[in-house]
Amino acid sequence: MIRSLPYIAFLGLALSACTQQQPPQARGAAFYAKYCTSCHGTSAQGDGPVAASFRVPPANLTLISERNGGVFPTEDVMAQINGYEGRHQFGGMPEFQKDLNGPMVDYMTASGEVIATPQALIDITSYLEDIQQD
Repeated sequence: MIRSLPYIAFLGLALSACTQQQPPQARGAAFYAKYCTSCHGTSAQGDGPVAASFRVPPANLTLISERNGGVFPTEDVMAQINGYEGRHQFGGMPEFQKDLNGPMVDYMTASGEVIATPQALIDITSYLEDIQQD
């Protein structure tokens, strides 16, 4: 048993490294599956299992670019997802700040400003950009 401990520790580190090395879209897809499908649906078209219970239906997330003249508004999407504490107290999107805790990375805005940003926020935004319909 004791001889197998180093092997088990190595295996755990290897699996952890594999998870971190997934592409942003894969990590974003996992975040989406965990936090977004109940409202926006697995198709991201606003048809999740609880969508019918809302006064205002959840957005179709595959048409973000179309609604923005064919351009994916990365920073606006990030702001909508991240929000700030108390922003959604009257309904709408839940606050995801606590769920976005984790590694922070430098993100360069369109204006060239570098902002420390949760990697998970970049990942989910990358995933949403990837599923846009043309």
